[in-house]
Amino acid sequence: MSHAEDHEGTRRDFLYYATAGAGAVTAGAAIWPLVNQMNPSADVLAQASIPVDVSTIEPGTQLTVLWQGKPVFIRRRTEEEITAAREVSMDELPDPIARNANGEDAAPATDENRALDEAGEWLVQMGVCTHLGCVPLGDAGDFGGWFCPCHGSHYDTSGRIRRGPAPENLPVPTSAFVDETTIQLG
Repeated sequence: MSHAEDHEGTRRDFLYYATAGAGAVTAGAAIWPLVNQMNPSADVLAQASIPVDVSTIEPGTQLTVLWQGKPVFIRRRTEEEITAAREVSMDELPDPIARNANGEDAAPATDENRALDEAGEWLVQMGVCTHLGCVPLGDAGDFGGWFCPCHGSHYDTSGRIRRGPAPENLPVPTSAFVDETTIQLG
């Protein structure tokens, strides 16, 4: 074996490795956009969890914020609204389940199981009618809560369906106080 043949083998090995390396880089460059498109977009990530300043909400009023493309009602209830919601008998409710993402799945729809705090002053719920996805009007309807004018669903001051075609209570999203004036959604 001559010295020239030894270099030829080394040169051939180098070409094989260089070609394989270039092929791997090219394949990675072609596959990366396909894998990256499966990640959530920046606007979805930004809305996955949002803080809401509730320091300016007075009792008896509500703030509507957009979270994950849907309205969320944050209501600071008056003593009268809390009392009215807590006096409702469970037998009067078409939907007996609380629908609260912060609690147990099958918890009863008592006002205590739907309010954000123990006193019941704060109520956070999705602002989408459970019938066909309309946005109910606040401080309206036969029960002083929300009313969906599209098909006539009436919700009480705790967001529970009381009359109309809506099959379920307004759902309560995952939420919690992070300090005295800020609620974290998500």
